[in-house]
Amino acid sequence: MTALPVIAIDGPAASGKGTLARRVAAAMGFAHLDTGTLYRVVGLAVLKAGKDPGDAGAATAAVKALDLSLLEDHALRSAETGVAASQVGANPAVREALLEFQRNFAAHPPGGQGAVLDGRDIGTIICPTATVKLFVTATPQVRARRRYLELFSHGSSRTEAEVLADICSRDHRDMSRPVAPLAQAPDAHLLDTTQLDIEAAVALALEIVRAALRT
Repeated sequence: MTALPVIAIDGPAASGKGTLARRVAAAMGFAHLDTGTLYRVVGLAVLKAGKDPGDAGAATAAVKALDLSLLEDHALRSAETGVAASQVGANPAVREALLEFQRNFAAHPPGGQGAVLDGRDIGTIICPTATVKLFVTATPQVRARRRYLELFSHGSSRTEAEVLADICSRDHRDMSRPVAPLAQAPDAHLLDTTQLDIEAAVALALEIVRAALRT
């Protein structure tokens, strides 16, 4: 049986990869998995337990008791949870526990047409043989502005400078961690969205994906 197409979309925080992945999946009729949400669930579970997300034991216990009901928790998209997700994501046991879940989704996506996965190590670790890979990025300043506006719309009082500091800190943590660091796969298409609005970015991504699927 021919393997179903898998689209791997990686990139740093606030690069637009999540929105891009959802739009590409909808246009192609593929299932979508935001893998970063899985790490947010683990990070939030640790926070709710009153533990330190940097504590390997607490993170490992949280992932073993993975509580997907937290997908509906309003705190899932908070800045604090985002930091916690990055911290638990540096834990090898957490990444190993979620590896099978992600790969199984890619191999057997709901709907049976194909899968789009976005995250930080999809093209390098989770699905290294993905049909097509995209690495989505933008300057830290542009990404911070996007995240600041998103948080502001939800009533956050964080300043843009604080958000930029968080973005830079997370970039460093994600790129320097010893396990599955954030990196562009050698065969990934670079998509810099610094000067692109979402419509232009989606159009370019779909052009790349459709061209790859025709070959």
